[in-house]
Amino acid sequence: MPITVVGSIAYDSVKTPFGERERMLGGAAVHFALAASFYDEVRVVGPVGEDFSDEDMAAMQERGIDVSDVERVAGGSTFYWRGEYGWDLNTRETLDTQLGVFEGFSPKLSERSRESEVLFLANIQPELQLDVRAQLPDARFAALDSMNLWIDTARDALVRAIASVDCVVLNDAELRQLTGRPNTVSAAREVLGWDAPSPELRGPSVVVAKQGEYGAALVTRDGFFALPAYPLETVIDPTGAGDTFAGGLVGYIAAHASGTGGAPSDELLRGAMAHATVLASFNVEEFGTERVRRLTQAEIDARLSQLRAMTQFSGP
Repeated sequence: MPITVVGSIAYDSVKTPFGERERMLGGAAVHFALAASFYDEVRVVGPVGEDFSDEDMAAMQERGIDVSDVERVAGGSTFYWRGEYGWDLNTRETLDTQLGVFEGFSPKLSERSRESEVLFLANIQPELQLDVRAQLPDARFAALDSMNLWIDTARDALVRAIASVDCVVLNDAELRQLTGRPNTVSAAREVLGWDAPSPELRGPSVVVAKQGEYGAALVTRDGFFALPAYPLETVIDPTGAGDTFAGGLVGYIAAHASGTGGAPSDELLRGAMAHATVLASFNVEEFGTERVRRLTQAEIDARLSQLRAMTQFSGP
């Protein structure tokens, strides 16, 4: 099923203990789309400035990503972020943020993007997420990501946005902050109890808690599932790993949920978690999008087999 993703397209400058890059292709929508494109057609909605290069646009098109709704704003500059990681790659320091054209972003979806059966609302203002969700009321599966900034400054709107989608993807600290609950499971259970804002929407039935180097947990109304992160000896740059994870998760669901109707099955969700985990593991091996842009299906399949072997056990 085709996927529409709405979010940031950016240039990132990143420094880690293992090197640095200046103005590399990034943004939540880009990382998501590159990962999801391994599974189904992806349509990207987001703004860029006059400084956004044809080469970087081609990097998405080469993966078969539809960039028809990428809006190039005359006289504007592309969203820019600069950050630095220390030896603890779970935390980072933001050194500079320049919103550029993203500051006045008002999503403009073509009829083609509005017809997608799957929607991913990347990390943008909750009011914009609500606006986009209203433009795709018939999407068979909708998922959402957010961050602590919106929990602090726009919680009411974020709660309404979360209640309008099927799946919420947050890190565990954000889930606890959002709900005031002491642990991930109780926080997820609270979110699953939020009612949809209108009868035609179902409300959240899936909560995914990203846990960085410790993996991710999946909580539904009927169950719980967790996977460790794929073990890596070398991690270079975690920028975009969460969005890549979301791309693998939603992309896999889009490719395999056709004809199932309603909420995805437990089996399908577990498979999606495995694919998401593997895609994210490749993302962190190099800077930005470098590794995922040259990733092959054979490499994904091989690592999936390894992850499956690592997480199986038997005995009485």
